Amino acid sequence: MNDAAETFLVVVDDTAESAKALRFAALRAQHTGAQVALLHVLKPSQFLQWGGVQKDMEAEAEDIGRAVLAAKAAEVEALTGVRPGVRLTRGRATEAVMDVLKSDRSIRALVLAAAAKGKPGPLVEHFAGDAAGTLPCMVMIVPGGIADADLDRLT
Repeated sequence: MNDAAETFLVVVDDTAESAKALRFAALRAQHTGAQVALLHVLKPSQFLQWGGVQKDMEAEAEDIGRAVLAAKAAEVEALTGVRPGVRLTRGRATEAVMDVLKSDRSIRALVLAAAAKGKPGPLVEHFAGDAAGTLPCMVMIVPGGIADADLDRLT
C-alpha cells in the first residue's frame, strides 16, 4: 500500500456492507485527493489430516480472494480513475486489519459499513467498540441501508 498519500482502507468481501463502504471511500478519496486501499482477509487455515487437501483448499481460497480484490479494484478505478492498492492476507479479520493500520501510517481512515438491519457486523462492533480508543486512525461507519444517491451526496 502506498505511504505517499493519505489513504482510506476498506475491508472488501462480497457483502452489501462492503459495497457501501467501498463506494463511500472511493468517492470521498476522489474529493479529497486521497487514495483507496483494499484489504481482503482469508479465513485462517484449519488443520486437516491430509496436507495436500489443505493446500488445495488454501490455494482455491486465495484464487477467490484475488478475484474479489480484482473486481473491487476495478469498481474503485471506475469511480475514481485511480487503481487502488490491494492486499490479501490470511487470519482473523480484526487482527489483520489492526496489523495493516499499525504498519501503514498513510491510512487516514478505516471505512466500514454497518448492516442495514440487525447487528452492525463483527468489524463494526470491534472497531467502534472495544478497539475504538486504540486505533491510529479514524473509523468511518457508513449506514448499510443508505441509498447510493444519498451516499453520493454526502461524499
